[in-house]
Amino acid sequence: MRKLDTTVREYHWGSRTALAELRGEPSPSPRPQAELWVGAHPDDPSRLAGCDVPLDAYLAANPAGLLGPDSLAAFGPRLPFLLKVLAVAAPLSLQVHPDREQAAVGFAEHGYRDDRAKPEILVALTGFETLSGFRPPAETAALLDGLDVPELAPLRAGLAAGDTWGALRWALHCADADLVGRVARAAARVPALAHVAKLAEVYPGDAGVVAALLLNTVTLRPGQAVYVGAGVLHAHLRGTGVELMVNSDNVLRAGLTTKPVDVAGVLSLVDRRSGPPAVLDGVVDGPLRTYPTPDPEFRLHAVRPGAVLAGGGPQLLLCAKGNVVVARDGAEVALRGGESVFLPHGASAAVVSGDGEAFWATTNL
Repeated sequence: MRKLDTTVREYHWGSRTALAELRGEPSPSPRPQAELWVGAHPDDPSRLAGCDVPLDAYLAANPAGLLGPDSLAAFGPRLPFLLKVLAVAAPLSLQVHPDREQAAVGFAEHGYRDDRAKPEILVALTGFETLSGFRPPAETAALLDGLDVPELAPLRAGLAAGDTWGALRWALHCADADLVGRVARAAARVPALAHVAKLAEVYPGDAGVVAALLLNTVTLRPGQAVYVGAGVLHAHLRGTGVELMVNSDNVLRAGLTTKPVDVAGVLSLVDRRSGPPAVLDGVVDGPLRTYPTPDPEFRLHAVRPGAVLAGGGPQLLLCAKGNVVVARDGAEVALRGGESVFLPHGASAAVVSGDGEAFWATTNL
């Protein structure tokens, strides 16, 4: 086992309190702190505590021994997942991620960051608000009936025909700043659309504000999770959560951002299906709560003291509250909030004790 030093990323949408308080540092922080990365992504790899060796370099020196034969055969000589803590104080961009085939083509032909898909699951540490996937067209049409904005007629027509994708295309191409302002003012008077008005306060004139009318609103309680598969249009709004994903940084943005957008790319990738979002309560087995997802690269578990973490394959454990101790093969690693440990492949189980809560990332092979 190797304790890790991790990187905090600073973005404008981050919180000045959530990660600082999690890590026991002065709060508020000087600048917004948005993401705590735990893993071996080459952009910001964790480092082995005490010797400052990047985790990706450590794994590259002995991939078979540290990752195990199954993970190595399935995913190559790299850690297949990336664990994060997100601290969202302002809305993130409206975005999608590619599936495996799309990522491979995009990397070869369109300048994608890597050749991997980026499905992800987020478990709320606090109340967490997000937009995820298309709301059924009839439900969205009913909400739009409360908006006195005649210019939305093409949007309504698309919904009436069951063409949510066409409605999205119209919103992203045709919503100018004046329309966005009118939609925001009207949405402020409809409780179920109040978040749309708030988006316009952060991103005035952004066509993503109109596109947000089409999406499911999700409010997670602590311990609940939302799964975001390939092509699911989404935008996190507020809250703190633990997120696990494929070790990738493939993001295509449609709006609600100061970063470059790729509307054509988003429209080519977006999942056209509508329906309720994939909200999970997890499956409880004593001190373990597991959040099943279909992806072989990762599985996320919430852990309480007394949990036994089965060996096999590479693993990460992140302390999210209080203090925990991880014991394996006669060695112990103590973790406080925000600290983490890498557990290499091996047959031996690890045992968690202490008074805190943690999250355990494994493969799903």
